[in-house]
Amino acid sequence: MKQQANLMPWSHRFGAAGRTLVTLASGVGAAFVGTLAHRMGATGNLPYGLVLAFLIVGLSTYAARARQGVTGLALHLIVSSAAAWGIAIVGGPGGDALTVAGFSGDMPFMSQHAGYVWLYGVVVLQVVMLVLPSRWFVVPPRRED
Repeated sequence: MKQQANLMPWSHRFGAAGRTLVTLASGVGAAFVGTLAHRMGATGNLPYGLVLAFLIVGLSTYAARARQGVTGLALHLIVSSAAAWGIAIVGGPGGDALTVAGFSGDMPFMSQHAGYVWLYGVVVLQVVMLVLPSRWFVVPPRRED
């Protein structure tokens, strides 16, 4: 059994505390990188930054659920949502807004709403992944060579 554990991905080999720390760190990291990326292309109404940000969060959430099941996904949801919303509320250095939302004017739709789509989408994406079948999140050990 010990040899099969060595064939699992590195983050699956830790004990419960180590897997939890990896899940928490990946949740915060995904939210931070996603917050920085979500506005790319929004001014041209081509939100490739949102797609990239959701891809990062989705992959991190997949890994959290594969690593720790529903508990890992719940921890990831809590910390990534708190990080994304915390960055939006506190802002960047000097009080600059990193998540722009809630303004009007003569701007493209995605430029005005990318912040809301990002903040609510982080939660919605992970809740959707919560209700997916658990067999989709099984990571089999690699084969020995």
